[in-house]
Amino acid sequence: MTRRFRRAAGASLVAASIALSVSAASAQSVPFLDTEDATLSGIDVGEGDVHPILSFDVRNGDYARGALDDDAAGLGRVPVHVAIGGAVVLRRDADGRGSVFVVGQSSNGFHAPSAEERTRPRAWYESNTIVGLAWRPVEGVTTAAAYAIKTSPNGIAATTHEASLSFLYSAKDAIGALAPRVAVTRRTKGNGGVYTIFGIAPQFALGDGESAATLTLPATVGVGWQGFYAAGAGDRVYGSTGLTLAKPVRIGGASASVQAEVLALVRDDGLRRLDAPGGTTDTIVPLATVSVTMAW
Repeated sequence: MTRRFRRAAGASLVAASIALSVSAASAQSVPFLDTEDATLSGIDVGEGDVHPILSFDVRNGDYARGALDDDAAGLGRVPVHVAIGGAVVLRRDADGRGSVFVVGQSSNGFHAPSAEERTRPRAWYESNTIVGLAWRPVEGVTTAAAYAIKTSPNGIAATTHEASLSFLYSAKDAIGALAPRVAVTRRTKGNGGVYTIFGIAPQFALGDGESAATLTLPATVGVGWQGFYAAGAGDRVYGSTGLTLAKPVRIGGASASVQAEVLALVRDDGLRRLDAPGGTTDTIVPLATVSVTMAW
C-alpha cells in the first residue's frame, strides 16, 4: 500500500466520520411539555442547541383534564389554538446527546366571541404558558419540573398557577414501546388541590423510512384531588382513549408533523355535572383535533 493511498484512505475515513456525526446531530429529539396537563413527550428537531417550536390546531371543543376548559368553545365557535415555544440544550453527554434542557411554550386559544365576553380582546379567551427544566439522566428517561401560568385575556376565567413534576419513559424495550408518562400537579393559585395523570401512547409505523405515517393509541387516566376541579368538588376522575394519525412533512426548513386525533373522553358523574350550564354533561364526550407542528 503506497503512502499516497494510505493518506487518501485516512482522509476518506475522517470524512465519513464527520458525515456520520453531522447526521446524528441533526436527528435529535428534545423534550416537549403540554401546557394543559404538563405531560412530557419528545419532538424531533434539527442540529444545534436552540430549537423553536410552533403549532396550530382546530378542535371541536376545548377540554382539559376531562372538563370544559375556560369557556364553551364548541365547534360552532371555531376554537383555534396557536402555540409558540421551544427548547434549549444546556448540557450534553459525552456521546453528544442532550441531557439538560430549558423547555416551554405559550398556547393561546381564540374563538368567535359571545355576548358575555365584553372585555377586549373578546376572541382571545385562553393563554397558558409553561416553563420547565428537563433532565435525561439516561437514554429513554426524561424528567421535568415545570411551572405554568394560565390566564384568560378576555376575562371569562380566573388566573391559575400550577407547579408540576413529570416523567416519561421511552427506552427501546417492551415498556418503552408503551411510552408511559406520569405528571403530578399542585395548583398554587386558584382552587388549590392536586392533579395526577398516567398515560401510555404506543406508536406504530405505517410504512418504512423517516417519512412514514405513524398511528398512536393514546390512553390516559386523570384524577383531581382535594377539590382541584372546583371548590367542594372532592376527588374526580376521568379517562380517555382513541387514536392519532401523524404524517411527517417538511415545511420550509422545519421538521413538521400533520396530525389528526380522535378521542373518547369518559368522566365520572361529579365531573360531568361541573360542565353545566356552559358545556355538555354527557358521560362520554367525543373530541377531534387537527393540528400542524413545526420544529427547527
